[in-house]
Amino acid sequence: MSLSLDLSAALNPLLGQTFVPPKTVVVSDGSGITLAVDLLAVESLGVSCEELRLEVPSLGAATLDTLKNWAKDLCRRVTYLLENLGPLEYDAQGNQVLIRSTPPDKSAAGTTKYYEVMLSSQGAGRFSLRRFRNDSVSGNRIPVPLQLTHEQLSKLVNDLVATLPGTP
Repeated sequence: MSLSLDLSAALNPLLGQTFVPPKTVVVSDGSGITLAVDLLAVESLGVSCEELRLEVPSLGAATLDTLKNWAKDLCRRVTYLLENLGPLEYDAQGNQVLIRSTPPDKSAAGTTKYYEVMLSSQGAGRFSLRRFRNDSVSGNRIPVPLQLTHEQLSKLVNDLVATLPGTP
């Protein structure tokens, strides 16, 4: 089975439930790739979650160029979220790439919402996705739930796996 099908099967028994604190659902494939989703709610149309993480042991020694290529491929392929994604910062020392919404959502006065993706080769290769709200009055950056339909979540997981660099 694929990670997206395994995740879908893990979510089915949770339909109609909310979780405080978040419930982490973890699925793995035969090659050691692990997907974890911190769920806040599972409904018939979609999920609300705090964070989505993908760990890829084969990318533990990936170079910054490998991560840059992964970022480029991801941003080109993932076009169905609320905002488009684009690489923002490259950290050669930490071997990380920061991706954010381009442009972020500024539809509410004084508030900016954006997706944040971190690609890293520290430990196991890692992808994480979160959403934040930045309040211009207080200056605080506040995590907000990711709202994804089941179809978007499945497509995102499939796109993450499809864009994984073949060789670190």
